Amino acid sequence: MDGPVARVTLCRPEVRNAQTPQMWQRLRNIGRELSGAVRCVIVSGEGASFSTGLDLSVLSGALPAELAAMDDEAAEARLWSFQEAFDWLRRPDLVSVAAVRGHAIGAGLQLALACDFRVLADDARLRVGEPGLGLVPDLGGTKRMASLIGYSRAMELCLTGRTVTGVEARDLGLATVTVPSEAVDDTVEDLVLAVLSVPREAAIETKSLLLQADANDDSAQLAAERAAQLRLLRGRSGAAE
Repeated sequence: MDGPVARVTLCRPEVRNAQTPQMWQRLRNIGRELSGAVRCVIVSGEGASFSTGLDLSVLSGALPAELAAMDDEAAEARLWSFQEAFDWLRRPDLVSVAAVRGHAIGAGLQLALACDFRVLADDARLRVGEPGLGLVPDLGGTKRMASLIGYSRAMELCLTGRTVTGVEARDLGLATVTVPSEAVDDTVEDLVLAVLSVPREAAIETKSLLLQADANDDSAQLAAERAAQLRLLRGRSGAAE
């Protein structure tokens, strides 16, 4: 951690940062252990790729049989523990940025989608890999992809498994910004500095409003905006006294 900025790096470059349940447990714990001073989280992968997704050895290992042997409640709790590895990146008190070079496939793409911003190298390669393995994207990726690019485009990418370049990802709306690979780090730093220039409470309230906007009708969203604005104005009034 560097003051208000935490840096999370996937560190299995020898297998292009393929993910395992052990990695998900560590990611979940990072979210729980973050200092209250942290405002921004930068997620990246060591080496040439962000992440090629689930380590396929997991599917040939004991996990599928273990889940099959559990009752529904226990199995769903286990899967929720995996989802928690990414879900904390959506917390309103944090702004998360994925720095994506190389491949972001399957769980790698879902991890990038869990972040608020995605800075992609123009030669990055994104792909939904789970349906091709007989699975579904179950780490939050279905909702986030559909919200970003719409049902039809999300369906196409999920069921065809085709590869999307960084440039196309920008055009579709999957990327916040696409830059040459050598400019990714500087672009991420500039983005983080811009976020940190906004007063923290205003950033928290704004992210919270945006997170609930899809689910709210106009009346509910206007009410949420009024409530947030009152909290901020009252906070300013109290600070001035």
